[in-house]
Amino acid sequence: MKSIHQVDMKSKNTSPVLADPAPLTKSRLGISSNLMPCLPSMNSVTPSLPDSLFFPSNQKKPKPSKLEDVRASGWLDAMKSSSPTYRDPNKDANHAKVQGGLDTAYHSWTLMCPSALESFENIVMSARGKRIALFLDYDGTLSPIVDDPDCAFMSDMMRSVVSDVAKYFPTAIISGRCRDKVYRFVGLAELYYAGSHGMDIMGPKLAENCVTPADEQAKDVSFQPAKEFLPMIDKVFESLTECMKGIDGVKVENNKFCVSVHYRCANEESWDIIGQQVCDILQHYPQLRLCHGRKVLEIRPTIKWDKGKALEFLLDSLGLANCSDVLPIYIGDDRTDEDAFKVLRDKGDGYGILVSAVPKETRACYSLRDPSEVMGFLQRLIEWKKSCDVNNSCS
Repeated sequence: MKSIHQVDMKSKNTSPVLADPAPLTKSRLGISSNLMPCLPSMNSVTPSLPDSLFFPSNQKKPKPSKLEDVRASGWLDAMKSSSPTYRDPNKDANHAKVQGGLDTAYHSWTLMCPSALESFENIVMSARGKRIALFLDYDGTLSPIVDDPDCAFMSDMMRSVVSDVAKYFPTAIISGRCRDKVYRFVGLAELYYAGSHGMDIMGPKLAENCVTPADEQAKDVSFQPAKEFLPMIDKVFESLTECMKGIDGVKVENNKFCVSVHYRCANEESWDIIGQQVCDILQHYPQLRLCHGRKVLEIRPTIKWDKGKALEFLLDSLGLANCSDVLPIYIGDDRTDEDAFKVLRDKGDGYGILVSAVPKETRACYSLRDPSEVMGFLQRLIEWKKSCDVNNSCS
């Protein structure tokens, strides 16, 4: 197996963080550009990392200290946009009407982003004569979205399917989670793992006695482009943990190279306070930036590294970059996966598949509704590959 090695940090294929692909409604078709995180000047960034790894210096980081600043910055709107309020069908008299409207909107959306299951034959037709490489998000893709992020377990059946698919195709998990944590959730040593949105990468174990991601034998296939930010991330985690103690329903998670503030279980009336607390702490760390996902605020280093960069890095490490006989397929459900979808769309080679039960703006080519459909898609890939091998018909 080819060892992972450092890619050229000055690549022109940069993938900026996108606005969250929000559900399509009359009031919000997306998030405006003013919701993008403002970034620090080059003078404030850790000097030992290459300049090309950081964002341009003409963007300055805001320093919100009042509640009005949080609202004005657009983060409260962004939090609401990426976190639609749950409707209880037993309490909502208009539920049937609302659901009918959503079904109609979803059907219209699938005309632009069709089901990967219904389009399966078209996908594998494109794969003939090519080697498929699979890249999978974890939360919301292999496991359901749950209130407690520590309980986002994948089913045994899903684990078995992922294990089987990895026998036929190079397979990687690219998650916002800490790499060690997502490894414990998945528990498959034969996969590549990219945690912290790709800032912590490690390849498959090289021997049967490798039982943890930190084994000595696996060190030569590791890559951590933001290692120097670890002490800073730890300090931010401690500060956020302390200041969120008085807010019910908030969970602060240390994902090693980023800190996640989950507000899925918090009352919506407290969201502005949560945003204020995060921004107040972040203003003391100009080397970090703020991003948002599905009911989560994330603090990350200001480096040009995301899931799209991790995808490119892994393809290069597998010896599959710039190969005309390779078809990468990336499956994910979150706004952070859009960076990987963008890489594939810009290259014009490979498919992004968005996992969503509601219409969203996306750069993905296809869609799947939920993890159960993801499992069905992977099962069909396995069956197709087995058939090809028996009949020698994939070339």
